[in-house]
Amino acid sequence: MTKNTPLFPCGRIGKVTSRREWLCRAGAGAGMIGLANLFSEQGLLAATPPDGSSDPVTSLRPRQGHFPAKAKSVIWLFMEGAPSAVDMFDRKPELDKRDGQTTDIQAFFGNPGPLMKSPFSFKQYGECGQWVCDKYTHVAKHVDKLAFIKSCYSESNDHVPAIYQINSGLPRPGFPTAGAWVTYGLGSENQNLPGYVVMGNTQGAKGGPHNWGAGFLPSTFQGALFRSQGAPVLNLTRQPQVSKQDQLAQLDLMAKLNDEHLRRHMRDAEFANRMDSFELAFRMQKEATDVVDLSRETRQIHELYGIDNPRSKSFGSKCLMARRLVESGVRFVQVYSDGEWDAHDNLDENHTHHCAATDVPVAGLLTDLEQRGLLDSTLVIWGGEFGRMPISQNGKGRDHNPKGFLQWMAGAGIKGGVSYGATDEIGYEAVENRVSVNDLHATILHLLGLDHERLTYFHNGRSYRLTDVAGEVIQEILS
Repeated sequence: MTKNTPLFPCGRIGKVTSRREWLCRAGAGAGMIGLANLFSEQGLLAATPPDGSSDPVTSLRPRQGHFPAKAKSVIWLFMEGAPSAVDMFDRKPELDKRDGQTTDIQAFFGNPGPLMKSPFSFKQYGECGQWVCDKYTHVAKHVDKLAFIKSCYSESNDHVPAIYQINSGLPRPGFPTAGAWVTYGLGSENQNLPGYVVMGNTQGAKGGPHNWGAGFLPSTFQGALFRSQGAPVLNLTRQPQVSKQDQLAQLDLMAKLNDEHLRRHMRDAEFANRMDSFELAFRMQKEATDVVDLSRETRQIHELYGIDNPRSKSFGSKCLMARRLVESGVRFVQVYSDGEWDAHDNLDENHTHHCAATDVPVAGLLTDLEQRGLLDSTLVIWGGEFGRMPISQNGKGRDHNPKGFLQWMAGAGIKGGVSYGATDEIGYEAVENRVSVNDLHATILHLLGLDHERLTYFHNGRSYRLTDVAGEVIQEILS
């Protein structure tokens, strides 16, 4: 082939294109992608705002969604470590019948055993007749409010990438999480508090801050981690030797210096976001101090959330704080359970412990939200990063299972007392109305008035979204 041999005989609009011309055009295209990335990194290329306006979105000011919303806020109760659906909400009589039988299912982390029936007994609750195990009897009283999604599946069998995916849609770190996308799209109703708050695990979440990060979105939208023990927010109060007037004078001087920096360096978007963070920290000193003070609640409320019981005190306190945060206008709150529902060695012991820690608080949260009229505007989500195998591991545990697991939703826009989808007869794999993580995220955004295909951010030469290139709203669970 000579250097002028045509690569595309038809060419563009009938014209013969040589290899040299094709390489020239391709190189120009690659250069434009690189230039777009350079502009983006320097803050010179703004993303299209989700509300369709011409101004780039970097603040937490309230914004309109794409259509009227059913939900104003989200409380995501994240059961880290992966609870077992077949031992909590998805009773499988076939497991009882076939207990001890061998199968060709392989465990991911060794020591696969035969099929294992649940160590717990089940009972039907509510008008919908939902089966619930005997370790979650308080939540069981609310089944007519809940929509059970029993056919979820994920990509990874390992905790860290699976947690990344359930939070960000992708099993890799560095992408914006659901809470960041929501606050980017809608902002927050309270400018004196973060728009996105995470109540952390006492042992630290697997995968760390990537689980509530903003990725390539402006850092304004990343989650603010509230500690699960001790003071939720460190250094929240002003030092006694510094007066409010002195602090205001310091902030005014910093603002002048920062403005000068921004003028010299054109548009340093990330620097501007850091300035916003300092100003938010100042505004939080009054309002956040009040919100995190649970002593303002009555003894009856503490009992409702199980805070009077050592087993449920930690998670109950976080659930109560979540209610106080959404009541104060915070858009998105994620509440991590403490420890892990990671039942490799002894499912009975592990799940009994975690049910005792979360049953009363979750039920208390649903009751309290309903009594205050907040359940009509708050979407509550419960679930982990994947499920657990129907076979035994080490004789009495269960291994990881991304092929089939369960989540439930309640509150704003959710049709209560329904079940959607199903796993096979032993609970191994989703087979009916399979629901991907993208589908879950599309449904969450839809309830908040956001079209998951239109909520995008331009980065690295392409438009990204929480649901990547997939996702369908689960219409059957919507009221």
